[in-house]
Amino acid sequence: MKIPLAWLQLSHEKIRLLVAIAGISFADILMFMQLGFRDALFDSAITFHANVQGDVFLVSPQSTSLIAMKTFSARRLQQARSLDNVENITPIYLDFRFWKNPENKSTRGIMAIGFNPADSNLFTLPGVKENLNKMVLPDSYLFDTKSREQFGDVKKWFDAGQTVTTEVGNRKITVNGLFQMGASFGADGNILTSDTNFIRLTNRDKGLIDIGVIRLTPGSDAKVTAKKMMEILPKDVKVFTKEEFINFELKYWQEGTSIGFIFTLGTVMGFIVGIVIVYQILYTDVADHLSEYATLKAMGYTDWYLLAVVFQEAVILSIVGFMPGMFAAVGLYSLTRNATSLPLMMTVARATQVLLLTVIMCLVSGAIAVRKLRAADPADMF
Repeated sequence: MKIPLAWLQLSHEKIRLLVAIAGISFADILMFMQLGFRDALFDSAITFHANVQGDVFLVSPQSTSLIAMKTFSARRLQQARSLDNVENITPIYLDFRFWKNPENKSTRGIMAIGFNPADSNLFTLPGVKENLNKMVLPDSYLFDTKSREQFGDVKKWFDAGQTVTTEVGNRKITVNGLFQMGASFGADGNILTSDTNFIRLTNRDKGLIDIGVIRLTPGSDAKVTAKKMMEILPKDVKVFTKEEFINFELKYWQEGTSIGFIFTLGTVMGFIVGIVIVYQILYTDVADHLSEYATLKAMGYTDWYLLAVVFQEAVILSIVGFMPGMFAAVGLYSLTRNATSLPLMMTVARATQVLLLTVIMCLVSGAIAVRKLRAADPADMF
């Protein structure tokens, strides 16, 4: 049976092994958090898009993202309806207004969403369909329970049977229901209401909308229909399929802001930090056992065998160091999710990605550290 030389060398100096595990775990935690924040940003940005039931979407060419929508004429929706395979059209209204915390009277910007409650299948967000009848009441709104805590503990008060009233945009409103959507980097919270209440709140012309949602008859090709709409509609609207509508939002956050770059850079920095830490551990280990390596050479073991031992140490370190890093990241994800309401969760894809980065990180460190083995010359040692 072969002697597990790599593991024996690592475990011989237990303090050094613990330091190595801690260093690798720290690098993994850094990568996990950076990738987690980046993915949470993208996921939260498209929660609205993913939960709107539509096949084709109309937006203004001046719109850049959900938090920066520009209005266009609702007549474009009516024109789109001229196609035979258009089954239903629904306008959506979006705007930001200041919400006054009912408890401490502090104000914070909140995204208001308005639509016609007659379209009961427009949103698949939890809590919307059950409360459609409440939105038709004057100045009645649904509150997003996943909004940030700065808006007040509305869910607690509502569940306790209290009447939750406050001011939004200097207009008194009542929370008559709850739904779930979630905060994002662009919107700390959300409220949902009927198009009539939205017009009262914002004093906007009802003919100016932010998003036009079009559902097609079953079996229709959304891409073909979107292309036809682009041909018949004026150039003052953009036409997207649902996939394109989601990519439109993602592109803004990936390319139109520096946030995606910052989190990617943080991941790279964590990777580099890990390389430096593992290199120091492996280099020191090789240097401390240089005479042993020279003895193995004198016994007939080849350089390839010695290199394999160092690379085995690198792989062992990557796996042993990854586990505590992943578990620590799961805890930090939970802590951050509760504090920010962002959809920050551990996924198999992200865990696999960080594990591969950790293995590569340790192998690169090992490749640098093995240069010291060239000094393991039996003639010099003896």
